[in-house]
Amino acid sequence: MQKIRSAPLAALLLGSLLTPAPLLAAPPSVDAIRASALTDTVAMDFTEGLTTEVGPRPAGTPQEARARDWAVAKLKALGFANVRAEPYTMPVWLRGRDEARIVAPFPQNLVLAALGNSASTPDKGIEGDIVYFPTLADLEAAPDASLRGKIAFVSHAMHATQDGSSYGTFGAARRQGPSIASKKGAVAILIRSIGTDNHRQPHSGVQMWADGVKPIPAAALSTPDADQLARIAARGQPVRLHLTLTSKMLKDQPSGNVIAEIPGTDPRAGVVVAACHLDSWDQGTGAIDDGAGCGIVAASALQAAKAGPLRRTIRILMAGAEEVGGHGGRAYHDAHGKEAHAMAMESDFGADRVWRVDFKLPQGHDALTRRIAAGLAPLGVGPSRLPAGGGSDIEPLVKAGVPVIDLQQDGMRYFDIHHTPDDTLDKIDPAQLQQNVAAWAVTLFEVANAPESLGVN
Repeated sequence: MQKIRSAPLAALLLGSLLTPAPLLAAPPSVDAIRASALTDTVAMDFTEGLTTEVGPRPAGTPQEARARDWAVAKLKALGFANVRAEPYTMPVWLRGRDEARIVAPFPQNLVLAALGNSASTPDKGIEGDIVYFPTLADLEAAPDASLRGKIAFVSHAMHATQDGSSYGTFGAARRQGPSIASKKGAVAILIRSIGTDNHRQPHSGVQMWADGVKPIPAAALSTPDADQLARIAARGQPVRLHLTLTSKMLKDQPSGNVIAEIPGTDPRAGVVVAACHLDSWDQGTGAIDDGAGCGIVAASALQAAKAGPLRRTIRILMAGAEEVGGHGGRAYHDAHGKEAHAMAMESDFGADRVWRVDFKLPQGHDALTRRIAAGLAPLGVGPSRLPAGGGSDIEPLVKAGVPVIDLQQDGMRYFDIHHTPDDTLDKIDPAQLQQNVAAWAVTLFEVANAPESLGVN
């Protein structure tokens, strides 16, 4: 656990960035909410229950359906109002066998995982020669049809950053690499896992086929196996690989969102959405991605309401099918997009401490940003000058102009665990989880009670 910045230093930073020190004093109600949230047990209890009693929750599967039933019962037991599941249907990709072995020149097995929406090999697998590309740009530069009958291998190693920004750059190898390889004639593609660990466990994840592209088998190698394959390729001898990835696609499978509310006293003031996603990949138990996020939003809403009735309704959105393309966020917007939304927020970056807050509010709301920043300062959270962007579960709302606040979590170890079998409950630091709840509770309280219009007429 990283040491949280001391309150005096944080207050000094905030004073230099936002406002003179006298305006930073938080009202007693915020102090009480923050202190109570730092002892919260609801978030860990929620995450422990979800990951233990349900476990992995792949989108559109019976396991995800059990997660919805579990969450509805849990949220009702916690005292939320208007708790319900809102169903929709979607296509579902299901993993089968994931196996690879080098046939020549140095026979050995490799550890890998099929990427979401990968095409299937025959049951007996396929064989092909490897063509190695150090980066995605190298694959893009390969001549058309140059990979006919070959298996592409893209290394493209990712590095850790506190804000997770490298995921956007290096994740392109997973998101676009399979389509690029298919266009150039490859019969399959392997990529280095989009992760920052050195453990022999592959990172799964979804990729979407470009229009008109023939799907091919696509998988991610664990980072040590990607290094091994690169070393073998560097020997200068042809590398032949046997690959078996069996999977299938199902149409019109049930998924859904779970909604719960703490009703506000002023329906005209708009709804504050606090979002997470219930689904997970199949390899781990979805503790950091995103069981912890759902624990955080539920616990913080309850903490925010402890000081008394809130002006605005806080609506919990536990979205389904985020991992495979944000289906739940779109379904929510289809069902509720015409309602007045005052704010949208999302927790989907693990459970390590919040260190920064970003805002994207209408003009004239500087006082609200100052109040939130003041309440967050004792938690070691500083404001940035970068605009908030939200995440996939609230993306349709943000695109429609709903204000958004991002409570940025420390991402230095997130991509060590992300989409791997290692995404399990023991990776959560309870103290850092409580710091998240405190930051969220302060922010939700200030937003829910803000006298400003937040763009809602």
